[in-house]
Amino acid sequence: MHATETPSSGWEEPRATAVLVLADGTVIKGFGLGATGEASGEVCFNTAMTGYQEILTDPSYSGQIITFTFPHIGNVGVNDEDIESVNAASSIGACAVVLAADITTPSNWRATRNLDSWLKSRNVIGISGVDTRALAALIRSKGMPNAIIAHEPSGNFNLKALESKAKNLPSMDGLDLVPGVTSTQRLDWDQTTWTLGEGYGKQENPNYHVVAIDYGVKRNILRLIANAGCKVTVVPATTSAEDILALKPDGVFLSNGPGDPAATGQYAVPVIRTLIAKKVPLFGICLGHQMLGLAVGASTTKMHQGHHGANHPVKDKITGKVEITSMNHGFAVDASTLPENVVETHVSLFDGTNCGIALTDGMAFSVQHHPEASPGPQDSHYLFDRFVELMAKSKAA
Repeated sequence: MHATETPSSGWEEPRATAVLVLADGTVIKGFGLGATGEASGEVCFNTAMTGYQEILTDPSYSGQIITFTFPHIGNVGVNDEDIESVNAASSIGACAVVLAADITTPSNWRATRNLDSWLKSRNVIGISGVDTRALAALIRSKGMPNAIIAHEPSGNFNLKALESKAKNLPSMDGLDLVPGVTSTQRLDWDQTTWTLGEGYGKQENPNYHVVAIDYGVKRNILRLIANAGCKVTVVPATTSAEDILALKPDGVFLSNGPGDPAATGQYAVPVIRTLIAKKVPLFGICLGHQMLGLAVGASTTKMHQGHHGANHPVKDKITGKVEITSMNHGFAVDASTLPENVVETHVSLFDGTNCGIALTDGMAFSVQHHPEASPGPQDSHYLFDRFVELMAKSKAA
């Protein structure tokens, strides 16, 4: 956006058409894109350089405003294939986006539309012209703030009213956001991963049956489970242990999702404890990892700035290898509260927070990071094979 010259007044600064108002009263002005209106949420920053469409449609970002530190967001457009939410609702994912540069005309052979029009169709508000690195520095210093984002083409904003709304927003602590993103009914999944020239495949000869508890699951997780030779049945987050066991699964997957794990754990933990008692092989990712942690008696804590990006180093304490991973979480399992029958398997090399656990009996394990990537590196794909090995071991026993 550039200044304009008029005969009467000379150079004039362009008028802001969007504002981001933080709970502490900080006002950040910029230029609106996407939907108009207001949205509220917790502001986080994501350091990934690619995959903005997958990030924006990840249900784990529900209730959050994403600040992208990479400046060129929207340059490859969007398409109908790179969507991660399983739930059919078009609004699942981040509620707003903060960008440094204007969205350019897409330049990619897979693009079917412009990011701006796509954001409008999903009712996602955006603001550009922001010093996103300064905002990221603020979050690193003060933590993830609540905020109101508003987009009004006229540029007329009641900043005092917006500040008041931002101050009165509830903390992410104690919020159960899973009901807004989970599947409303049971569904079968057989789609496998994407390959150039062929698109997505289909699993037609499964060896195992996995029930995936949907706390906000990503599509690529389900694809990789199917890829590993599994029939997948996705069930809503509130499905009882009895109903899950009635499906006769070889294993149960605990999915990613948004919000405070302690709040979701009120109904999820009793189910998981029953499955553990029945010796059902379990594998959890992200919120599912936190659910398993709570189920075995550990506690979770709110993180200062969270981990959001596709370049996070994690050490596998069992093998000694370091993996570069995709991450998206604002809570973590407190490793100091793990019971004696649970070992810490992975740890973040950024801040030492817990990134993986396993029960010593070998029937359940989980990781905080996202081995399915989408976007991000594929260093951790082996975890899906480890889940299959666990189910094979259970069957043999």
